[in-house]
Amino acid sequence: MGAKQKGGASKSRGNATEEVEETLQAVVLADTFETRFEPFTLDKPRCLLPLANTPLIEYTLEFLANAGVEDVFLYAGAHSDQLEKYINSSKWRASSSPFSQLTFLRTTSSSVGDVLRDLDGKHLITGDFLVVSGDVISNLPIDAALKQHRARREADKNAIMTMVLREAGRNHRTKSTSISPVFVIDPTKDRCLHYEEIDHHAEENSSRLNIDAEILLSHGELDIRQDLIDCSIDICTPDVLSLWSDSFDYQSPRKHYLFGVLKDYELNGKTIHTHIIKEDYAARVRNLKAYDAISKDIVSRWTYPLCPDTNLLPGHTYGLRKGSHYQEQGVTLTRSCVIGRRTVIGRGTSIGDRTTVHSTTLGRNCKIGRNVKLEGAYIWDNVVIGDGSDIRGAILADGVVIGKDCTIEPGALLSYGVKIADGVKVESGKRISKSKRDGSAAPTDNAVVGEGGEGYEFIQGEDEDEDEDDISVASSGLVYRMPELSLSSASISTLSSEVSEGSWARSARSSFSDDAEEDHFNADATGSILDSLREGVTADVVQLELVSLRMTANASDTQVRKAIVSSFMQYIEELMNKGKGASQAVHQVFSQYSEVVDRTLFDRNKDEKKDQVDLLLQLQQDLITREKGETVLLFTAKELYELELVDEEAYEQWWNDPRCSESEEMKKVRSQAQQFVQWLADAEEEESSEEEEDSDEE
Repeated sequence: MGAKQKGGASKSRGNATEEVEETLQAVVLADTFETRFEPFTLDKPRCLLPLANTPLIEYTLEFLANAGVEDVFLYAGAHSDQLEKYINSSKWRASSSPFSQLTFLRTTSSSVGDVLRDLDGKHLITGDFLVVSGDVISNLPIDAALKQHRARREADKNAIMTMVLREAGRNHRTKSTSISPVFVIDPTKDRCLHYEEIDHHAEENSSRLNIDAEILLSHGELDIRQDLIDCSIDICTPDVLSLWSDSFDYQSPRKHYLFGVLKDYELNGKTIHTHIIKEDYAARVRNLKAYDAISKDIVSRWTYPLCPDTNLLPGHTYGLRKGSHYQEQGVTLTRSCVIGRRTVIGRGTSIGDRTTVHSTTLGRNCKIGRNVKLEGAYIWDNVVIGDGSDIRGAILADGVVIGKDCTIEPGALLSYGVKIADGVKVESGKRISKSKRDGSAAPTDNAVVGEGGEGYEFIQGEDEDEDEDDISVASSGLVYRMPELSLSSASISTLSSEVSEGSWARSARSSFSDDAEEDHFNADATGSILDSLREGVTADVVQLELVSLRMTANASDTQVRKAIVSSFMQYIEELMNKGKGASQAVHQVFSQYSEVVDRTLFDRNKDEKKDQVDLLLQLQQDLITREKGETVLLFTAKELYELELVDEEAYEQWWNDPRCSESEEMKKVRSQAQQFVQWLADAEEEESSEEEEDSDEE
């Protein structure tokens, strides 16, 4: 099939012919033919579910627009009427749309394979095209991958496909813990030679990797990669569709198609390649665990510029406030409510007295009562929550009503219009719906929702494609580490002109190491505590916020102490720059917030003071680079002793710890503290001598 060209046929100029680029096409699989988001998908197409208050499909279409795609074929399955209505009224149908053509295609298919075979029969694809799932979130510039794909295709017409994969750790938070995809790659050609999915719950002999001996013998260098995240972004030639049509056994893109094509290489002669990225953001909302993780990434600006304050949807008015807090115009907050970091609040939402909201997304027109606790929750539009209720790590869909004094535990899913009566506890992992799988209304089960409630417990069948990653949405969402790198706002197709450049503080670089997760928590927690110190927030509120951040990131005690030290020392430095003496500044901060420090030390009744020694080492390390660090360390050591936060034995153990003097810098910063440590030792000796004398007299 000939490639469609921009502007029609190529133009001649003398004996030269202008090079004309191909039109880049894309196929969006809006229906993934999975049941992981039930019961929500009983009432609504999955690609219209909100992520940070923006439908999933919007992120995918933004990615395609940024990639330079001109023609889009959108395949809709379940609830296709709703999706078509949404698309027809969206900016993607407007005259200003970056797409020259957006074709809506309905399908009754039951698998991705059936969709792609149907596409092959329609003869719509004219050249290279992208295949993406309708739940892809990415700010990846596709140019490099596309350039490599086209270069390979020009050199070898049998190079039919390039998969975009993301380098990650083996135990990355967004990866499945039950199924591990393994890619065997020839790194000299970026060619994928073998693909296999290892089921960790299968019998032992079924969990082994089975590689053809010919692959091992015929390639001098092989990479066996279990650390790659499949972004569900494929660059294809029309030959890909032909292979789908040649085998009706292929149903899924990886488990069947990729595995089969690679296995039958001797018969088909086609090669599939990889483009592995280490920077930029690319992930798919494949399950509830990924929904939670990617939501937090968006709020924390790791997906920049795909953030709430970009206002991707017409009519959105989100602004960014400190602490990764996004809020639309028209929100009502009472004076005594506490809005923590990583929160999103939509227009028309009101929050009552003494309610605390942390790491939570609230949609539009929600009514939150008094003394409510929201922690790590996803509250969609028009939700009502009664006074005294506690909701953590759960998802509440549009129109849900929660009575007074209810408890919704982590992992609970409450679908559209569900009503929970006063005083009811919804246990972790329960799914409650008003709809059945056939679309009909289900009778209410009062044992589940309480007297006067509406809904029943939705139970997935044993054969459903659920995995253990979907059990809870309470996991932390840290995915990417971002060094400072500014990006042009022109890289996204539809940015609001009202968004200031100053709000784009995050970059798109990332690293998937454990250090990345620690850095993320430290930056978040340090910033939060420092803001509180500057504003004079009380110690109990600081502690509450710190607990929230710790739970979200699953941070260790050492990480918490490091964040406290970093923020305290920075604020003390600011006070000293304003004229306060080191002794005054140290006393002001530690006396007012001693409780925050005390709650991180758990070795009071132990001989070995590991926590207290760690605190002193963290202080010593931080003060190496600060002005008058030696003096601040001395007064801090004294203050911790006076406040009874650090025991005498801890000072001795700290001073004798090899880490305390492992470098010249560490020795220098502790130099003035030596007099205090010596004083403590002398005082202890005097006390011991007095006790001995008293004993002798007796």
